[in-house]
Amino acid sequence: MPRFISPPVLALIGVILFGDGAYIHAKAWLAQVLLERAFDRSVATGEVVRPWSWADTWPVARIEVKRIGASAIVLEGTSGQALAFGPGHILQTTDAGERGIAAYAAHRDTHFRFLRNVAIGDVIDVTRSDGKHFRYHADSSAVVRFDASGIDAAVRDVELVLATCWPFDAITSGPERYILHATLIRADE
Repeated sequence: MPRFISPPVLALIGVILFGDGAYIHAKAWLAQVLLERAFDRSVATGEVVRPWSWADTWPVARIEVKRIGASAIVLEGTSGQALAFGPGHILQTTDAGERGIAAYAAHRDTHFRFLRNVAIGDVIDVTRSDGKHFRYHADSSAVVRFDASGIDAAVRDVELVLATCWPFDAITSGPERYILHATLIRADE
């Protein structure tokens, strides 16, 4: 004899699941507001400004793709807690504008959701928390396994990599990553 769940119970479960998903997106949005303020204060003062008193990370850069109206504040590090609030600067990589690869990673369904709309040829602006501004040209993208990114840490140029999970519309995590590569075209220091 099959068991059925009553419609009110199904409705309650739906509301709870919807609320959980909405909470994640609301937290991401609010975090970016607080991170914007901390980033602006860092640029103005030249000091590290934490976005809230208990934060174990701080803003290090702002990424913008003006063609699509996208902007995100990048945090130092890629711990699970940091990535819940914004893109993270992968610690083993250089800072934006330095020789080598500056790599940033974020979740595909929040802070790097906009990567699906970035086209090869787009301009990506990065402003560091010290006020230095760098302009990059998106020149390639690839889908790779998480353990085989193909990123060469020994490059001699000034490059930028933005990484997120793939595919963009997946519901569960998987082994593939989307990598967007860009090369420096201008530095305004």
